[in-house]
Amino acid sequence: MRKMEAMKELGQGAAVSRVVLGLDLGSQHTGYGIVRGKGDRLEHLAHGQITPSRGAGLEKRLCQIYDGLGELIRGYALEAVALEDIFLAANVKSALVLGQVRGVALLCAAQAALQVHIYPSLVVKKAVVGYGQATKAQVKLMVERLLGLKVATSHAADALAVGVCHLFHTRLGGRKGVGEGVQG
Repeated sequence: MRKMEAMKELGQGAAVSRVVLGLDLGSQHTGYGIVRGKGDRLEHLAHGQITPSRGAGLEKRLCQIYDGLGELIRGYALEAVALEDIFLAANVKSALVLGQVRGVALLCAAQAALQVHIYPSLVVKKAVVGYGQATKAQVKLMVERLLGLKVATSHAADALAVGVCHLFHTRLGGRKGVGEGVQG
């Protein structure tokens, strides 16, 4: 229903405001960025990282990430959650832990009835920098330029980049394709 209303507004020339939570998942630091897209403008709403207690067991860190994401979701009128696809892990154990963090993020989004969009790293980099092989420093710099702010951590910058990517990919009234619904 919301998508149909948004498309009607687009047809009437009104700018539709959409708010997305971009996430850079990790068990030590989960970066987040909340960005609003209105017409051709991007607006930064919040960014940072959820940093679970050092030395806590995985189950405690997952709870802290869950609680932090829940606070963010309740604090903003979000339309969607955007994640970067898992493409690289140092080893099997790291991949399993990252998968569990991703499960927590998916659960939080599902409980709030939010759509989840997953983008490959190359797509995020191309959307934000214009080059799919961009470095983390290039992504951070471009995010700062696009949003007119300084970002302290690479986790927050990556999360903002995923949010911006989602807004770029859906600015034409919900175009289907990469990032449409949960993949994988």
